[in-house]
Amino acid sequence: MLYTILINSLLVSLAVLVHYEILRQLSLFVPRLTIRHRLRVLFGVFGALCAHVIEIWLFAFGYYFMVHVDGFGTLAGNFDHSLLDCSYFSFSTYTSLGLGDIAPLGNIRFLAGLEALTGLVLITWSASFMFIEMTKFWEGK
Repeated sequence: MLYTILINSLLVSLAVLVHYEILRQLSLFVPRLTIRHRLRVLFGVFGALCAHVIEIWLFAFGYYFMVHVDGFGTLAGNFDHSLLDCSYFSFSTYTSLGLGDIAPLGNIRFLAGLEALTGLVLITWSASFMFIEMTKFWEGK
């Protein structure tokens, strides 16, 4: 259980740090672009989407590791133990879509719950960031 807590903490921490750094770089880079305001907003949206995809893949690698090492549990259902299936489960968990065709069993369930919570927080962080950035572009227009 201790290793589960450590892996979960590491993955959540990495996801938050990646998100912070990408949003920080976007906030510095986007205002310097010499393009139309609406294109800056689109650049910010695609940057935030890239951040989310990187974070989802971090969790996917965590699932892949955990299902291939004894003691963490597994993913059951329409699952063939591939990295691609781990990423599919990660995408549906991070977005809280939860299709249900793959289910976590054992200690890996805690990572699934934390990923859903992390995804919710980081997606709302991106929405807040984009609102603030768009407000800056639209002021005085």
